[in-house]
Amino acid sequence: MAQTVKEQLIDSIDTKHAHVGVVGLGYVGLPLLTEFARQGFQGTGFEVDESKTARINSGESYIGDVNSSLVKDLVDKKRLRATTDFDHLKECDAVIICVPTPLRKTKEPDVSYILAAAEEITKRLHPGQLIILESTTYPGTTDEVLLPMFQATGLELDKDFLLAFSPERVDPGNPQFQTHNIPKVVGGVTDDSTDAAAHLYSQIVNQVHAVSSARVAETAKLLENTFRAVNIGMANEMARLCYALNIDTWEVIRAAATKPFGFMAFYPGPGIGGHCIPLDPHYLSWKARQHGFDSRFIGLAEEVNSRMPDHVCQLVSDGLNDDSKSMRGSRILLLGVAYKKDIDDVRESPALSIIDRLRSKGAEVSYHDPFVSEIRFDDAHTEASGEPLTSITLTDDEVSKSDCVIIITDHSGIDYSRITKLAPLVVDTRNALNGDLRRNSTARIIRL
Repeated sequence: MAQTVKEQLIDSIDTKHAHVGVVGLGYVGLPLLTEFARQGFQGTGFEVDESKTARINSGESYIGDVNSSLVKDLVDKKRLRATTDFDHLKECDAVIICVPTPLRKTKEPDVSYILAAAEEITKRLHPGQLIILESTTYPGTTDEVLLPMFQATGLELDKDFLLAFSPERVDPGNPQFQTHNIPKVVGGVTDDSTDAAAHLYSQIVNQVHAVSSARVAETAKLLENTFRAVNIGMANEMARLCYALNIDTWEVIRAAATKPFGFMAFYPGPGIGGHCIPLDPHYLSWKARQHGFDSRFIGLAEEVNSRMPDHVCQLVSDGLNDDSKSMRGSRILLLGVAYKKDIDDVRESPALSIIDRLRSKGAEVSYHDPFVSEIRFDDAHTEASGEPLTSITLTDDEVSKSDCVIIITDHSGIDYSRITKLAPLVVDTRNALNGDLRRNSTARIIRL
């Protein structure tokens, strides 16, 4: 009896003959591709950016979580390559889509990158292939959007090809959790698709959790980050309340966190950023609206979180007013513009909104970030605007001549003790200044 497509794929995976292709070589795709290549599979990465493919093929990584030495070793062993030629998809037994899924300015899902990748795959789809979508999207994308595209080729699901969804769970800059030790959720459009995709991922991750459908897997991803967004929203609202009541927010959270059950600590900040938390709740609420459901809780959290840049600017204004200074003409120095510490990613970073607001009030804004050399404001998906900025050198003179320093991102390599001794006013949005730093400070400190 002839083998099914699932059986053929599993045999190919077990013998390491399976050729794995990854479409999109960013924070998700490149670590995934290198992990498959590291485990003995032939890996090909597909990109539209020729500069990225050139760097990879020369043995250089542009992603902080992937060492260039590993990339070079895998390239030299001919287990890893990158290309802009999508015809090489014909050579792949498994193709994993890891492209961006931003929001339009209307806050609706933008799946154009997924569609573009799927169109390239559709042109080269052949019997025996497994296609997996990892890009975060709304429930139903895999079987309502991708499946009809692939079936339009005349090939049949389960008989000729398999299709699944497995949400990415990358946490850039986290040395504790990386691809191999983050459990992988997998849901196929059919049971055979689930089995094959789960078996593929089991070669590179310690734990695979299979679910009953692609829709469940898609929704699980949105729940994970909506859970975080809602709880961060609660922490942000508490921070604003504590500021009004003249209570230390961070001390309140530390006290509550001593309870060994029923409480999980979430922390306030200048806003939410990155590739997941600011976007994923909108994908879920958008899908809810298509079915006549008003996800009010999610909307309220988004409203609270989106107001935090305004609150940060208010803290700056209050601090300057206490020094008899106006916002207009004041020199404001931001420490950190990445959306989280010790990485170079500024996607959806609240720093962009804060800079935009400060500029609109007439402040002279500069920034220092050891990971981000330049920030631009011409991204179609951000409301911020204005001339680009480049990171300045953090000299004593730059700090001391600033009217206010705002800690937006608490990067590890910054000497905060020096900042608190040189700056006249510091607004700390990340609790970067602990007790000793505050006690020994000559600066006036305002904390979120």
